[in-house]
Amino acid sequence: MIFPSNRVRIVVATRPVDFRRQHDGLVAYVKTVLRRDPFTGTVFLFRAKRSDRLKLVFYDGTGLVMIYKRLEEQGFVWPAIRDGVMTLSHAQFEALFSGLDWRRVRALSVRTPTEAE
Repeated sequence: MIFPSNRVRIVVATRPVDFRRQHDGLVAYVKTVLRRDPFTGTVFLFRAKRSDRLKLVFYDGTGLVMIYKRLEEQGFVWPAIRDGVMTLSHAQFEALFSGLDWRRVRALSVRTPTEAE
């Protein structure tokens, strides 16, 4: 998938949006409802009422990019529907975008070395 670096912030709008919205409508939604700046490079992820569809919008420095994906035989695993947003790590996003359960993706716990070996 064409995607910005893994340092980018990924924000999920937890409430479903009208999927007839295109670039400008989703940017307006980000500004007015989510109260975020859509032109910072942050990736905004939206769900439809049907759990098998998603759209994401981000600004790549030259223009708005919108990606739409529909799963054919299953639905995406979405967070609970409520007002507001939540953030995902890059690995969690990759799992969600692939149709996997993103809740099972955890960061490795690494012990900090106390001295050089």
